[in-house]
Amino acid sequence: MEKFSAFRDPGTGIQPFLAPVPPLGSDTYGKYLKPLQYVIGLLKFVLAILLFAVYFILVHIICLILVPAGPIHRAVTWLLTALLTRAILFIIGFWWIPVEVVIRKRGRSMRANESWNPSVGDVIVSNWVSWTELLWLAFRYSFRSVFTRCIPCMFNPIFLIPIPVSDPATSVSTQSMPVSHTLGRRTRTGSAAISSPISRAPVPRVPIISYRQVSLLSMIRYTGHIPSGDVTQKSGARSLEEIISKADRPVVLFPECTTSNGRGMLKFSDVVPDLKTKKNKMFLMCVRYDPPASLSPSLAHPIPSSPAWLNPLPHLFGVCTAIIPLTMSIRLLSNSSFEPSDSVAGAKTAEAEEATASIGKIKRMGMGWEDKAAFLEFYRGTRKSGR
Repeated sequence: MEKFSAFRDPGTGIQPFLAPVPPLGSDTYGKYLKPLQYVIGLLKFVLAILLFAVYFILVHIICLILVPAGPIHRAVTWLLTALLTRAILFIIGFWWIPVEVVIRKRGRSMRANESWNPSVGDVIVSNWVSWTELLWLAFRYSFRSVFTRCIPCMFNPIFLIPIPVSDPATSVSTQSMPVSHTLGRRTRTGSAAISSPISRAPVPRVPIISYRQVSLLSMIRYTGHIPSGDVTQKSGARSLEEIISKADRPVVLFPECTTSNGRGMLKFSDVVPDLKTKKNKMFLMCVRYDPPASLSPSLAHPIPSSPAWLNPLPHLFGVCTAIIPLTMSIRLLSNSSFEPSDSVAGAKTAEAEEATASIGKIKRMGMGWEDKAAFLEFYRGTRKSGR
């Protein structure tokens, strides 16, 4: 939309913060199927909510009696989480989720026959588009060799909400900003008459200083939001190193710190270099979704629902209205093909960002979560004023 042109990435031309929409003219038959979509969507929505409720009761209430027996508690909660989250994904339309492990050679990604088995204290680095990949991460599991372990390596990972040193300065005006440059010849005809997006002062980067460990349901509710430096958010926050050192499961790290619409990858915050310990490994993954169509809505969730306590229920209902199978593509980078540097500050972050974008074949953008904070402020302002 033209009024959000100031929030288009200047390097790629991608607008990363608006949910994708179906192409024009793609709803020729979709409009006749709307009643059927809403009926099916309501049924699937109710079933999904019931399964979420069962998950909460079983995992977060009944399983508390098993906490003193640590290994048994982890095994039971993993089993329940795996079964229920996969059932939710199946109900909303993910009948099959293709997963591919690849290796990188000379800048290319190739299929690999190697395993991808994060273990206790390992870190999974991924891009972030929606709450659906959180469910995939929760149910995913792998088996170690029976000679080294006699039980499955539980995924059911630890999810983290980033805490910045402060909230970004987002108050920027986009009403009378001059055009930064023009495209094509300077004859004001043809392509030269098309102006580039409105220029906007770049938002300064804000360091991430700590993380707050949260449950799967809390992470799902956080989807689409941006990091907050509020004092209440900092309560119970710890450094990444401390969380990893005490972790009894793999740790999921989203260096983008918020979701985008999946058309490109936001700039990583400088958090990956914090992985200084040699005993913990880093595993990279990238998720991609098909563009929306008239019979299948967008799976990306870049803008949180309003009011906040409903997030992401409206989007869940929209996803449930799909009457064709949904597609989520997961590409995993073989750990043996990723050896980041640790001698230069920021090198690990840059290399992890480049490798994640490479395996997913998506473009890297120069905009980060701080730019999304400015976008959300402007977006909510236009909603309130009715523009």
